[in-house]
Amino acid sequence: MDIIRNDKQGAKVKLERIPTSPPKKADREEAKVEFEALGEELFDLQDLLWGAKMNSVLIVLQGRDTAGKDGTIKHVVGSLNPRGVVVTSFGVPSTEEREHDFLWRVHRAAPRQGEFAIFNRSHYEDVLVARVNNLVPKPLWKSRYHHIRDFETLLTEHGTVILKFFLHISQEEQEQRLLAREQEPRKAWKISAGDWEDRKHWADYTRAYEDVFAQTSTEQAPWHLVPSDAKWYRNLVVARAVAEALRPYREQWQERLDAVGKEKKAELRAWRKKR
Repeated sequence: MDIIRNDKQGAKVKLERIPTSPPKKADREEAKVEFEALGEELFDLQDLLWGAKMNSVLIVLQGRDTAGKDGTIKHVVGSLNPRGVVVTSFGVPSTEEREHDFLWRVHRAAPRQGEFAIFNRSHYEDVLVARVNNLVPKPLWKSRYHHIRDFETLLTEHGTVILKFFLHISQEEQEQRLLAREQEPRKAWKISAGDWEDRKHWADYTRAYEDVFAQTSTEQAPWHLVPSDAKWYRNLVVARAVAEALRPYREQWQERLDAVGKEKKAELRAWRKKR
């Protein structure tokens, strides 16, 4: 099982039944070759996206602590031209942000046509952390599901391609990664007692994520559940999913650029005649 794509609202997902490790058939060396080819393809697709300016791309990365959101950005998004990529990390809301609706700060970070926007954590924290830690009343966080669906529908109706990824790791792998941070001086800055505290709420977060998938999976904005115990495999399946989502647009983007190219050549010929 490479990846689970959940695109139907109401569809139940049980995380305990979904693998966190690569399938036995997966080969690391073959994955490396494929990943490099996908990187070149994504760069080319992004170039067409940037030039045509008919669509934008929003990639939402969610996952438990140490699931690899930063690593995914580094390796998968690293294949793209930084000129057209904006990465936003949503932390604890500022005073100004708390004085607006919960989607205010998120909508401001939505991608412009031609751009990629990467959300390292996102508006989903408002139905995950807010729920598990009882930061807001239950009726309030429950009402946010339909606001999120409406928000994402609005974006897709204006040409945004939305890809939502849940980086799925096991408790055992998370523990190993947390302990490894303590042993690596370059990663010591990531150490947080809060990460260990959150492990106590593993089951609560599991139920919260399962409700998120059921409530906010749509055909236009599907959730992709990515086995993430192996970093190399995680990166591969995310790159695959992004490439598969953008390939259908290649022809229309190229047609737009060809039409623009003809217009530009005509303008140049007209300018030369005037000289």
